[in-house]
Amino acid sequence: FAGLADVSISEDIPVEGEITVPVGSRSPDEDYSTLDEPVRDTIMRDLKAVGKKFVHVMYPKKSSALLRDWDLWGPLVLCVSLALMLQGGSADSKDDGGPQFAEVFVIIWFGAVVITLNSKLLGGTISFFQSLCVLGYCVLPLTVAMLVCRLVLLAGSGTISFIIRLIVVVAMFGWSTLASTAFLADSQPPNRKALVVYPIFLFYFVISWMILTFTPQ
Repeated sequence: FAGLADVSISEDIPVEGEITVPVGSRSPDEDYSTLDEPVRDTIMRDLKAVGKKFVHVMYPKKSSALLRDWDLWGPLVLCVSLALMLQGGSADSKDDGGPQFAEVFVIIWFGAVVITLNSKLLGGTISFFQSLCVLGYCVLPLTVAMLVCRLVLLAGSGTISFIIRLIVVVAMFGWSTLASTAFLADSQPPNRKALVVYPIFLFYFVISWMILTFTPQ
């Protein structure tokens, strides 16, 4: 490399790119990683994120809050909770209620997958898991309806009880449908929104019917 000593670089040649390396300018926060934080902080952060999504579902509006940071923890918790509350409805003394739990679990997830595939085939702009996230979180009002119906059934199963349960289920069915369409409407072509809303309507209607016809043994 002795010949390189005679090579000079003209000052007219621009040097592109950032070649300076600042020393001592990096703050400790820039090197912070979630792998370094305590497990308790990680769990609390995730629980707060799930709780915020629940709030967005209970107060639905046209927003991308459920789409930006999607997750399936909330839908999984809601699905398991709803299946557990429904499994005792038709179980007899010789059965532990397992098939009922599996039936509810499969119906919810299979229905959500079918609606998501239908949305994608119609030209939806959101991802597969974003749609599952929205549909799963919007089961929250129906889960609340199931809890209320269980409490009402503790007082009796007469006509008044049925009317109260009917009003609660219909209200929460409408809430779930409106909440899901509020989040998913903008992701569909304007001339195909009805084809997307109709399967969502059927999906929550089936869940609502299972809740309304639930009778504890």
